[in-house]
Amino acid sequence: MPEHIYLDDIAVDDVFVSGQHELDAEQIIQFATQFDPQPFHLDEDAATDTFFQGLAASGWHTAAITMRLLVQSLPFAHGVIGAGAEISWPQATRPGDVLQVTSKVVSITPSRSRPDRAIVVFECVTSNQNDEVLQKLITKVVGFKKER
Repeated sequence: MPEHIYLDDIAVDDVFVSGQHELDAEQIIQFATQFDPQPFHLDEDAATDTFFQGLAASGWHTAAITMRLLVQSLPFAHGVIGAGAEISWPQATRPGDVLQVTSKVVSITPSRSRPDRAIVVFECVTSNQNDEVLQKLITKVVGFKKER
């Protein structure tokens, strides 16, 4: 993979696969303590009597891990600059899950006012070690042409 990806380096249907991130209860509780302090994210015993029936990572924690994996697997020139997204969490992320993101280029729409860039739409699926989908993200990213 090139050091930096430019618009000329990608096409619709290209697929990028990230590395992996193993999640444990400590990480889940630490993130939730700071950013999403709800019983099903903070305490294994309290979580058993909730909708999740056990400790579950915050969806925002899954999204944050996804972002890190995206940045590592999509070395876009000038960064992975978001321009909007739609996100869903069809299944809870649990302690012991090993997350990996598969990103597919859905569309590339050149800017009419700025010819050096385009909006690239990716479908990013975050799965665990059992290929169960934990998160689906449709995201628009600003991509740039290589400077000449």
